[in-house]
Amino acid sequence: MRIEEQEDRYSRRYFIQSGVLLLAGILQGNNLKAWNTHSVPAPSPAFTLKPIGRTLQLDEFYIWCSSPIWGEDGRVHLFYSRWKKEKGMSGWIRGSEIAHAIADTPYSSFKHHSVVLQPRPGHWDSTTCHNPLIKKIDGKYYLFYMGNSNGKTDTKRIGVAYAERLEGPWHRPDQPCLLPGATGSWDDHCTTNPALLRGHDGKYWMFYKSWNTSEYQQATGAVRGNRKYGLAKADHPLGPYEKVSDNAVIDFSDRPNNAQLEDAFVWEEDGTYFMVARDMGFYNHEFGLLLSSKDGINWSEPKVAYLDMKSYVSEGKPAPHLKRFGRLERPMFLLDEVTGRPRFLFGATQGGDYATSTAFVFEILSYKL
Repeated sequence: MRIEEQEDRYSRRYFIQSGVLLLAGILQGNNLKAWNTHSVPAPSPAFTLKPIGRTLQLDEFYIWCSSPIWGEDGRVHLFYSRWKKEKGMSGWIRGSEIAHAIADTPYSSFKHHSVVLQPRPGHWDSTTCHNPLIKKIDGKYYLFYMGNSNGKTDTKRIGVAYAERLEGPWHRPDQPCLLPGATGSWDDHCTTNPALLRGHDGKYWMFYKSWNTSEYQQATGAVRGNRKYGLAKADHPLGPYEKVSDNAVIDFSDRPNNAQLEDAFVWEEDGTYFMVARDMGFYNHEFGLLLSSKDGINWSEPKVAYLDMKSYVSEGKPAPHLKRFGRLERPMFLLDEVTGRPRFLFGATQGGDYATSTAFVFEILSYKL
């Protein structure tokens, strides 16, 4: 169906909140390896998705990290990261900027509006601005993001900008809001991938990704080190954030296949906290994961949130330089304005008209948590 036709349907559509079957349990050992090699059928995902398509792609840029929010104008505003095409896929680490696009509905094509944050020479975010997460809190807008200062992973830090309006102007504190741990700790390498919500205690809970530098440097293989998630809390969205524990709250390092996760998005529903993230070896490197928690510290075993891209769309053979084609990364939800429940899944994936990477949007037909 064309996007224009979907737009027309959207104006008279009601969101269907019905269940689908979930995988009853997590297989490990031999069965885990079987899923990684696709020798057995994939488990049923928690979310039933209908593809809308590549609704934002630019001929001169790679696009990543698409964070959506409903605007006061009734339109959908998207904060996304992008970098010049000539830098290649790895250009995000040393030249990304955060931009703003707008669409009339989630089914519409997004149009670039403006550049929001660019690297600032002489600051902690002097090399890149990446990982945007847009939130409206108490009438103001907060844009959480990651920056670095040397074009490498070891200076990645989480910061936050704020504005009265989505159109800006945006204000940036001079310092990041969350720093890595002390040398030797699990999170001494960096802070990145911010995911935020207001917890039951009234504080702002920031989940963040990190890993240990020594472990990362000594590791071999395609994926070095083991990425884990920690939790820090603050009384105000701008911080300061204090870590709740010296340990990670999500840690798969004792699992086979160097299992780990990244790109977390968190929300609360019916008194439970949920996280959707990209799988990095628990099942494979192409699925999305779904976890739940009552306290934000003790998390469930991961279930499959969504499958690989080829399970939803059929696209031609990718260009040889697109080594990660077929994954949906950086998953984020556009939540219902009234119920706060997931309605649309936004993500980033390689491919598109310009052989780069684009935003990709799915309608969520139903789900069971």
